[in-house]
Amino acid sequence: MNRRSLLQSLGLVASSFSLPSMGMANTISHTNTKPFRIAHITDVHMMPLIGAAKGLEKCLTHIQNLPLKPDLIINSGDAIMDAHRGGRGIAEKQWRLWNEVLKDSLSTPIIQSIGNHDIWCKNESPQSIIDGKKWALDELKENKCYLSKDLGAWHLISLDSISPNQEGQWYTGRIDEEQLDWLKSELSKIPRLKPVMIVSHIPILSACIFFDGKRFEKNQWTVPGKWMHEDASELKDLFLKYPNVKLAISGHIHLLDRVEYNGVTYCCNGAVSGAWWSGDYQQTKPGYAIIDLYPDGRFTNTYTTYQS
Repeated sequence: MNRRSLLQSLGLVASSFSLPSMGMANTISHTNTKPFRIAHITDVHMMPLIGAAKGLEKCLTHIQNLPLKPDLIINSGDAIMDAHRGGRGIAEKQWRLWNEVLKDSLSTPIIQSIGNHDIWCKNESPQSIIDGKKWALDELKENKCYLSKDLGAWHLISLDSISPNQEGQWYTGRIDEEQLDWLKSELSKIPRLKPVMIVSHIPILSACIFFDGKRFEKNQWTVPGKWMHEDASELKDLFLKYPNVKLAISGHIHLLDRVEYNGVTYCCNGAVSGAWWSGDYQQTKPGYAIIDLYPDGRFTNTYTTYQS
């Protein structure tokens, strides 16, 4: 079953089980220094009637009751469900539910990004998408679609990977020229020994995209630009100039994978909603990732479920 049919026929939430750790990346040196801990949530897809609000509340409770509590939660997009397909009133109701759960259940600092489902627009024109992002930012209580800041010994760069398709076909996965210039400038200013983590909603590089639906036809694999960054090659070349770029995390596909290329580890970290609150999506259970960033450049990215 692919994502289109699942979105058309949402069912009841199934039970979930814990998944093993995704492991540890490039070891620079060993240390017992406490890491900066991040809980990475993505693709919550808040909507009424099917228990999404209770599911998010349960997820946040699970995160905040860990023996070693996270210093920060990162939401990498798709907080709500299909804002652009329904009327504005439907999107308003979903945002109210989202913010009510965060108000009642969240006590940890959070940084939030925009996903394609968060954007409401009257039509799928570039200007309408830009206007829709402004509303989403207001609801997410963020000032900009992309940001750069220190996280302890590490540095975080959060990208806006939802760009209008200039042919009028909704959106595509890439960063625009203005953001690319900003990214180049930010990377050049970060000390070369300070490790960097990149966040994007759409994966920059991913393996699981090949198994999301029927992707092999007529002797070739096809990957839509909506599912992986169209500018992946350009970003790969940029990261190659900065060996301190160590980790890039994303969501969007609702599947779980880890790809290592040219010294960068790319982790697609499943979805809080699993199969849009209908249980597991293929082999990936509803969950979130715990990311530990160590001062010496090591990190772990561990995916876990929150349902019992």
